[in-house]
Amino acid sequence: MNHLKVIQEEKTSPIYRESSRKDMKMSEEGEYPFFSTTQLHHMLNIERKRTERSKKPFLLLLLDISKLITTKQDNENLSTIKTTLNSSLRETDIIGWYKNYHTIGIIFTEIQEVPDNFTDIIIHKIYNRLNRQLDPDLIKNISISFHLFPEPCGNMALDEPFNILLYPDLTKNSIGKKIPIFIKKVIDLVGSATALLLFAPLFIAIALAVKLTSPGPVFFKQERVGLNGKIFPFLKFRSMKTNCDSKEHQDYIKKFINDQKNCATEPGVFKLTNDSRITKVGSFIRKTSLDELPQFINVLKGDMSLVGPRPPIPYECELYDIWHRRRLLSCKPGITGLWQVTGRSRTTFDEMVRLDLKYIREWSLLLDLKILLMTPKAVIGGDGAM
Repeated sequence: MNHLKVIQEEKTSPIYRESSRKDMKMSEEGEYPFFSTTQLHHMLNIERKRTERSKKPFLLLLLDISKLITTKQDNENLSTIKTTLNSSLRETDIIGWYKNYHTIGIIFTEIQEVPDNFTDIIIHKIYNRLNRQLDPDLIKNISISFHLFPEPCGNMALDEPFNILLYPDLTKNSIGKKIPIFIKKVIDLVGSATALLLFAPLFIAIALAVKLTSPGPVFFKQERVGLNGKIFPFLKFRSMKTNCDSKEHQDYIKKFINDQKNCATEPGVFKLTNDSRITKVGSFIRKTSLDELPQFINVLKGDMSLVGPRPPIPYECELYDIWHRRRLLSCKPGITGLWQVTGRSRTTFDEMVRLDLKYIREWSLLLDLKILLMTPKAVIGGDGAM
């Protein structure tokens, strides 16, 4: 990642410039700037990138006042709450609307250490100060929650391993993209249904070949991580013997992610050479990517898209660096993607993630069409197997 470029982008952003001017104005008045929802979400994005570089976590406090502030004209209570919260902040902390006239967000930046009772101390401090200014009955309507970034990802078996509240800018579709995203969903639905009908004879032939040459089920189901960290059953035609130990693959994944230089010269991302677990039929369908045809079922079910980032295995995600996680947000994983069609066999893990992030950042229907048209060539060239 080009850190200098990120910093320059932050400083040239219109929101950054507006925030800076507001910072100067508010500091003269002896208060902290109170950002709009758009500004606070942008600042969250900046703080996440800062944490990716510095490895220093931050804490997001969300104060739900929706039951207290019923109208925009109810300024007296709101003004009291803002003043009270300002008195609890450090100069480096950031405050604003997380959700307009519903939830206030406070970003406690660069937390060195988070003791076990840290959140209790903050809650006690805020409630004590509010008690002095507001009716106690009103305070009962305020709820506080804390969200640490980076969130621990040591257990990807959780239903929601990623805290979506920390990524409001990534998980909310902009107005300008709503129609293209809807069209993408329609294309996924129609495309996957059409593919399943067209390839039905091939499905039957492969299923028979798998069943007749190796004992076990026709399909191989594996847990994969989808949009926002949601676990889903990923389908492939079975290409390996049954009851195989995954430790060999886990060790390879660990080496591949943690030792990029050595793995850069090895053929095949996430593929083991001379894997004794693979059957004869499995070797052929893996080489030709025919084992991936059942993923059209995943697309039809809504777990995947025709085009998107590669869906990782849970134990792979547990090895991710902070910035790697961004590839699991904003869009569904796909059968094919940008890195698959740009020579995956010659790609390191970090390069693969950067290509996924490039796809997310520059996504358009035209880019999807371009990737789909490039996929057959990648498959024929042997770069397309997942």
